[in-house]
Amino acid sequence: MSARQPKLTHVDQSGSAQMVDVGWKPNTEREAVARGRVAMRPQTLALIRANAFDKGDVLGVARIAGIMGGKNTSQLIPLCHPLPIDKIGVDFDLNEAESAVEISATARTTGKTGVEMEALTAVSVAALTIYDMCKAVDRAMRIESVRLVRKTGGQSGDVTLEDE
Repeated sequence: MSARQPKLTHVDQSGSAQMVDVGWKPNTEREAVARGRVAMRPQTLALIRANAFDKGDVLGVARIAGIMGGKNTSQLIPLCHPLPIDKIGVDFDLNEAESAVEISATARTTGKTGVEMEALTAVSVAALTIYDMCKAVDRAMRIESVRLVRKTGGQSGDVTLEDE
C-alpha cells in the first residue's frame, strides 16, 4: 500500500483555481505563529530604538499595520476565506548582533480553516511598513525569512516547524 499522495487543494480536477469548500468542517480553535525580519544598517536600528524618525514610532505603526494586514488577508490573497479573527498580535525584537528587527505574529480564530495566511500576512505587512518608514535613511534594508513557525488545530493537526 502506498502513502497518500499530497494534492493542491486550491486546484480542481481540470487544473483551474478554486476556493476550497470548508462548509462541512467543524469549527475548531486554531492558532498560527509566523516570523520574519528586516535586516538593516546598525545606524537605522539605532534610530528605531531611539524612536527618532520624523514619520513617527516605526514599531508602533508597523504593529498596527501588521494587525490590519492580518485582518484583511482574504482581501489580499484571492482564495483565502474571510475568517472571524479572535486575535492578531505582532511583536518585535531588536537584534543588535545581526542588525535586524525580528517580527513575530500570532493569529487565532475559532473556525473551519486555519489562520496561517493571516499570521504570515501580518508579518509581511509589518515588515513592509518598517521598510517604508525607514527607506529614506536605508535603501539597503532586506525583508527576510518570512515563514510559518507553528500552527495548531484543524484536521491536519498541530505542526511545529521550529522552536519558539
